[in-house]
Amino acid sequence: MTSITEISKEIWQALKDVDSTTLTELVHPNAVFVHMGVTLTRDEEINVLKAGKIIYKHVTFEEQTIHEFDTTVVLLNKMKLTAVVGGNIVINPFVVTEVYSKTNEDLELVSLSYTRINY
Repeated sequence: MTSITEISKEIWQALKDVDSTTLTELVHPNAVFVHMGVTLTRDEEINVLKAGKIIYKHVTFEEQTIHEFDTTVVLLNKMKLTAVVGGNIVINPFVVTEVYSKTNEDLELVSLSYTRINY
């Protein structure tokens, strides 16, 4: 089984590259992406990326913790994210909660939520 940290890296690279094929493979069709102002399904997230409404520029991962619960795995990523949102460059510190479901030893992202933090 591919490790959760490797899958997470693939997903973040796919978000940056607007790689809908990889996102479709690694993210459950009913997954939710909870941003600071909107909640999107996997396909809505992909469409937002394709439209250039959010452009992921750079992610600096500062800390990761993994929590396993039977068939659920939670990855907490403390990070700084640089993105272009609505035409403006924004840099935010976040803890991003990635929730994965285990099926037949495979991991599939079911939720990705951003929580802005203060330093």
